Amino acid sequence: MFIKKYFEAFELNDTRTTKGRTITETDIVIHAGQSGDFFPHHMDEEWCKTQPFKKRIAHGTLIFTVAIGLTADMVNEVAMTYGYERLRFIKPVFINDTISVTITIKDKRDHKKPEYGLVTELVECFNQHKELVMVCEHILLVHKNSFS
Repeated sequence: MFIKKYFEAFELNDTRTTKGRTITETDIVIHAGQSGDFFPHHMDEEWCKTQPFKKRIAHGTLIFTVAIGLTADMVNEVAMTYGYERLRFIKPVFINDTISVTITIKDKRDHKKPEYGLVTELVECFNQHKELVMVCEHILLVHKNSFS
């Protein structure tokens, strides 16, 4: 879906929630191959049994990637990603956990170029037990309607 949501249309504290997505062993194996991260925390079930979580955990970068992908349900033709800040992995995600994301508009401010504004989204990723597993801030560079 394509939309045009200008800077002025973003409202502080507006919230949306994504659908869920189950993290599979295949996700972990493919991500290990793509990233080169074959640490035993992700790949070695037997070794993990000797560790505090007792089972394999998904890569943090995998959870970040899937979580952000879940938020990409539409294309805003007048906005683009400016960056991410304050990324934290709060709890581990395991094989067969289902994650979903809540996005809240946290801040709006002017950009140095007057035709743009910056919108900060709080991105909170939860597992199926409603436990926070990852959090970050997504910053959008958004065109102002008054300059279109």
